[in-house]
Order: sequence, then structure tokens, then C-alpha cells
Amino acid sequence: MIDQSGSNPEVEARVDALLVGAIDPHVHSGPSIAARAVDHLELARDCSKAGFAAIVTKDHDYAGVMTAWLINKHFPELTTKVYSSVVLNNVVGGLNPYAVEHTAAMGGKVVWLPTLTAENHFRWEKSSGWVHPASTTKIRPAAAIPVTVGGKVVDAAKEILDVCARTDMALASGHIHASETAIVFEEAKRRGVKRLIFTHPEDIVGGTVADVKAMAALGAYIEHSLCMFLEGCKFKSCDESLLDDMIKAATPDMTIFCSDLGQVGTFHPIDGFRRGIRLAMHFGYSDDDIRKMVSTNAARVLGMEADVAARKAA
Repeated sequence: MIDQSGSNPEVEARVDALLVGAIDPHVHSGPSIAARAVDHLELARDCSKAGFAAIVTKDHDYAGVMTAWLINKHFPELTTKVYSSVVLNNVVGGLNPYAVEHTAAMGGKVVWLPTLTAENHFRWEKSSGWVHPASTTKIRPAAAIPVTVGGKVVDAAKEILDVCARTDMALASGHIHASETAIVFEEAKRRGVKRLIFTHPEDIVGGTVADVKAMAALGAYIEHSLCMFLEGCKFKSCDESLLDDMIKAATPDMTIFCSDLGQVGTFHPIDGFRRGIRLAMHFGYSDDDIRKMVSTNAARVLGMEADVAARKAA
């Protein structure tokens, strides 16, 4: 077992330095239908103290762009910029181009293909026996949203890809299966989408080291949910060594760390980042490579280079 808790002052000083300019591109702060330990404003305050350049809030049911706008306007003292995203689940109408266009117009950075209502997610949830706390099935039965049929991208999804190409938003794979992701990303590239993110291949979506290598070769950044590798986290589902294997498959140049945290009963997102950085140090990655994975790669795929530069200059 790798010690992720942090007790060496020299190591912690390195971690502190690497957090300056960091970006968490996938964080579940609240409010949400699921219980959250920290809300968007609280997280922005905490991240500003730690030196983060930006966060991208993600909720399975709504686009948080309005909240992000309000925080950025009314709390100018916060040095962490708040952005948000939209997830194409039932609550926003599924593969709804209007929702994506609106999110883009309000400064949203990411459109996620279906997560809790992806066909693959329903299969995974049934086999795992676990029901996501953000599931809206307690209100109304959820309906699966197909993205591919017969190995081809459905027309409604193609329209989403066209909006991403036109608005330059990043497209994240969400909880569709890794085999579907390859099909969608190839179509996305044909339609002019330039920003692609493969979501947590380590869990739910059935991704392998070979998938990671193939997606990186296609030009997609590989986003790893640190919560799935952290000892003591209720979401830990993978051995730490798998993270190292997947980083090597994509190389640090195409790898992104995210916390995927914010839920009650587990680590604070910043603590998740600290533990993830310690893991990367344990694996032997240089500070330059770690900085790519916690900051500059996310900045590049999300168009946040100016935010990182401003935070480091502050």
C-alpha cells in the first residue's frame, strides 16, 4: 500500500508548489440532488487559498454556468476562476443542442455525453448493484439515452458534435462505453471538434490500457478520476498501479487529473489532488510532468491558458 497521507515536509512543499495554477476540470460541488460536502462558492474560496487557477463544476442534472457567472462577478477577490459544464442526461432533455448552445453562450467549458442515463451506465449499475445518489429515478423513472446504434453515431448526437465544433467546447465521453467513445470521437474529429476528453477509463466505462493508448493517439486527453485510486476513499475501485499504467499508455502529455470529488463522507477535492500528486511522485514522475497532469493539459484542452498564467503571476 502506498502512503498517500503526507508527512514529509519537503514533499508537502513540492505539493504546495504544484497546486499553484492547478485546474480541477471535473468536480462535484453543490448544490445537487445528491448530498455534497462543499458548495461551488465554498470550493472556490478553498481553491483560491491553495492557488488553483480554475475549477469546472459538474452536476449530472444541470448546467452550473449561471452560478459560475455570479461567483466570478461578485467575488472578484477569489483568484480561482469558476467555470461549469452541461451533462446530457434526462433532466436537460438528453441530446439537446439548445442546452449545449446555451451553456456555451454563458461561458461553459465542457459538454458531457450522458452519464447516469447512458445505456452503458444502466448496464454497469445493474451489475454493480449500486444506485448513484444523484439518480432522479426517485422522482421519475429514468430513460436511457443512446448515443450510438449499430456502431454508428445517432443523428441527435451528431448535432451535439456540430455544436461543439462551432462553439469550440470540449466534448467529454461521460459514461458511454469505451467502445462507443472511439466511434463518437472519430465522428467528432470528422465534424471539426478539436477538444476531446476520455472520462475516467478506469471505472464504469470499461476502458483498458489499450483504449487509453488509442484515444490518446486520436488526440483525446485522458481524464483520470483520482477518487478511484485513493486509499480511504469510498469511491476507490482500482489499484494505484493502474493509474501509473494508464499514464504511461497516454504519456503525461495527454493525461489529466481531476478529483471527481465533492461528495459527503470522503476527501475534500483539494485533499484528493494532494494525494494524487503524492501518488505521481511515488511513481517517479518529475514535477514538470505532474504539472502537465494537474494544470497545463487541462488548460490546453479547455482553453484556460490565460487563467493559469494569471494565477502564477499573482
